[in-house]
Amino acid sequence: MNWYNFCTLTIYLKALKKYFLLLLLFISIKINATHIVGGEMIYNDLGGGNYRITLKVYRDCFNGIPPLDSPGGVPAIITIREVVTGNLVGTYDIGAPVITNIPPTINSPCIQTPGGVCVEEGVYTYTINLPPLNGGYHIIYQRCCRNNSILNLSQSGGQGSSYYTKIPGPDEFTINSSPRYKNFPPIFICNNILFTFDHSATDPDGDQLVYSLCPPFLGADACCSIISSAYPPSNSQFCYNPPPSCPNEASSPPYSNVNYAAGYNGSYPIASNPAFSINPTTGVLIGKPNLVGQFVVGVCVQEYRNGVLIDTHYRDFQFNIVPCVVSAVSALASQTQQCQGNTINFTNLSTTNLGTIPFHWDFGVASLSNDTSNLINPSYTYADTGKYTVTLIANPGKLCADTVKKTFYVYPPLHVNFSPHTKQCLKGNMFNFNVQGVYINSATFNWNFTAAATPSTATTLTVNNVVYNQAGLYFVKLLAKQYACRDSFIDSIRVIGRPKAQINNLGTNLCNPAKVAFTNGSQSELPLSYLWQFSNGNTSNAFEPTQVFTPSGIYGVTLTVKTTSLCVDTSITSVSNITVNPTPYAGFTFSPQVTSIFDPDIYFYNTASDDVINWNYTFGDGTGTGYASQVHTYANYGDYVVTQIVNNQYGCYDTLKQTVKILPEFRFWIPNCFTPDDNFLNDTFMALTIGVINYEFDIFDRWGEKIFTTKNPKQGWNGTYKGKECKQDIYVWRISFKNVVSEKDEIHYGHVTLLRNL
Repeated sequence: MNWYNFCTLTIYLKALKKYFLLLLLFISIKINATHIVGGEMIYNDLGGGNYRITLKVYRDCFNGIPPLDSPGGVPAIITIREVVTGNLVGTYDIGAPVITNIPPTINSPCIQTPGGVCVEEGVYTYTINLPPLNGGYHIIYQRCCRNNSILNLSQSGGQGSSYYTKIPGPDEFTINSSPRYKNFPPIFICNNILFTFDHSATDPDGDQLVYSLCPPFLGADACCSIISSAYPPSNSQFCYNPPPSCPNEASSPPYSNVNYAAGYNGSYPIASNPAFSINPTTGVLIGKPNLVGQFVVGVCVQEYRNGVLIDTHYRDFQFNIVPCVVSAVSALASQTQQCQGNTINFTNLSTTNLGTIPFHWDFGVASLSNDTSNLINPSYTYADTGKYTVTLIANPGKLCADTVKKTFYVYPPLHVNFSPHTKQCLKGNMFNFNVQGVYINSATFNWNFTAAATPSTATTLTVNNVVYNQAGLYFVKLLAKQYACRDSFIDSIRVIGRPKAQINNLGTNLCNPAKVAFTNGSQSELPLSYLWQFSNGNTSNAFEPTQVFTPSGIYGVTLTVKTTSLCVDTSITSVSNITVNPTPYAGFTFSPQVTSIFDPDIYFYNTASDDVINWNYTFGDGTGTGYASQVHTYANYGDYVVTQIVNNQYGCYDTLKQTVKILPEFRFWIPNCFTPDDNFLNDTFMALTIGVINYEFDIFDRWGEKIFTTKNPKQGWNGTYKGKECKQDIYVWRISFKNVVSEKDEIHYGHVTLLRNL
């Protein structure tokens, strides 16, 4: 045995050891596994409202329970709903699938394919007639559940799937068939080896396709694993709150995304470095996994026609990351753009664990045998345009050579753009456009200036005199086509609108004199100057002036706004119905002007203007009246501010305040005996006072004990103490107060005789 064969055998034996361990890993998964591996839904427009729906469901046929939905078992049910209203169109049993086993491929021909994994593809087809409907239809299939062993999902065994698509209505696109992916990814991917896979799709209508990684959708759950009330809720370990019954139809989108485990999401679905990514233009999926296990990946392709998004097509599938020993893997970078001239620079992405290995390139010119190279990263100049299949062999002629083929397009360069435009005024705007860049004479062009422009579209190299009928920011799109190549360029233009003068929030009921604070509602994209002209002869250049209108009458105002930079323009607005109503005059007299508390009656006489219809007085002591004239009696001395408020038929009012003076008087008198015998004559002993404050009245017996006290001038002693009658005797009293006239404190003493009728 030579040294090379010995090394190769050693590598092979190590690989078998790792495959055996991997086989044990996947066998152990079987205990808790379910069955959904992935799926997608597409449709074909057959014309006349007829559509062929194709549903692809991938099942784990090694661990999975149960088999694919079909007659005789669980039926495969799709739900159709109107997009706009969400109304149910119907549910349909789409019959039995055509079942195929997906070959257990791996992304290297030099690696023995592991066992313990079986993937079944079930393809359902169903033809249905759907009458034209604005907004279109949603076609939905939901099922549960996924394998329990998926690493990037939380409790994956309880998570279901939703596969759906949208058929657009005639208000959007009259004819459309969905894009469909060309290849299904390999069942196995080698850990720690760069993975490259063409995940591109084709579109029957030639629409533009844009690719991205995206999160799959949840569907039926562990309680109701199928959409049918004919089957009771499951007793699965993941069904925490079983419902009374399962639904008969799927709900309308949108659906929730799958629940990722910590550290994972739709853009980072696999533990990898560099992270998995997909080229948005070519659909090439690339990444280097760094953790053995199972991962769910979602890929989306957006379908555009003339720059308008039609729909997004979804596919999700399960990647099995396994440990691999690879001798050599042939890989080359995809073409970043199809129109880059006749000279192509090729990038070799091959990997090997054999050290330095040779390479052989064949550049795919059918009529030549010398269109080859043994360089690692060669360049080749093609003599003619066209589509060529390039072959790269890593380690050619050896035991484990690897070959990769990839299509390259050789066409003249295509890079288009147009010059940027400065902003223009709406009044008199006119734009000219001209294709610039690199292209050939046979290239075709499509301009889209938006519906606000005249013309709104064009196909010529130069387009002049494009006029916009309203102000705004517009995105002009240029699409170029050259052979099978496409290029596009988008830039914005700005159309400045005309200024608009506007006066806001004028009062409708104004009273003379009317102080009006004007509110400026003028609009402009450019700085403005302001001129306010009032019908009373005044003017102002303020943004929001204040103006006083008097006397009563009807007034007007004119606001003129002007732009002086870039777009010179003027706007004028007028208001001619500023009504200023007459204001009444409050007036009253009173008599007497000054009086004392002994004569507290004040006579109020109305002298307000004749247009007054309502009067209101407040007398300053907490009382008032609505009569025009009134007599009011004050209970206490003091200065009282009397207010008269009047209004007329226009709701205008006036107020007048005057002060009434009630002077204090002083009187003090007290008897020297009383007879508390309940005959209502001289039953209470008390002083009579006028004009006192801080009053305090105390009574003592002959031994000096206080038997009565009060601070109320209107309260007297009834001849009792602690509820018992006092005996007939002479008692001492003491009274203190402040004299409000002299403003002095006074203390008075005396005796009183309590007499009882015996």
